[in-house]
Amino acid sequence: MSIAELILIAVGLSADAFAVAVCKGLSVREAKLKHYLLIGAWFGGFQALMPLIGYFLGSLFAEYIESVDHWVAFGLLAFLGIKMIVEALRGESEATDGSFSFVAMLVLAIATSIDALASGIAFAVLEGVNIFLSVAVIGVTTFVFSAAGLKIGNVFGAKFKTGAEIAGGAILILIGVKILLEHLGII
Repeated sequence: MSIAELILIAVGLSADAFAVAVCKGLSVREAKLKHYLLIGAWFGGFQALMPLIGYFLGSLFAEYIESVDHWVAFGLLAFLGIKMIVEALRGESEATDGSFSFVAMLVLAIATSIDALASGIAFAVLEGVNIFLSVAVIGVTTFVFSAAGLKIGNVFGAKFKTGAEIAGGAILILIGVKILLEHLGII
């Protein structure tokens, strides 16, 4: 997997966290440095942790699905991408409020990083994936996107939320298609 593909996956996975951060920004009267650090650390941390867990879980059964690994990676990424797009078009989103409490942030961090767990499973069945580089790029990207989402939500409102979720879903689908086409020798 190239660094460009990894960055695109990180951007796609961070779209949910970005959207929730935009909503958080709407609900915070004045966003302070601690808010940016908290939202970035929670969302970036969980977005990094979940693929790592998924990778190690996927590694347990990777040898059994080696002959269909490209289909598994394609299926997981396409499913996640379609799910993100459908949820965005339906207006479904994680409920947010202005609280940055431990429980509120834990629930949101888990909710926005479940997709990253599945991507970790896909990483386990792909060749040439450096999982530690992958989780670092995903975590840092999500940290930055979450902090930016908080600022955008605080300043501009919700007009970027749906577009971010749709773009993130499309990126995941396209990467899944690319993996499949490469394995089939089409590209």
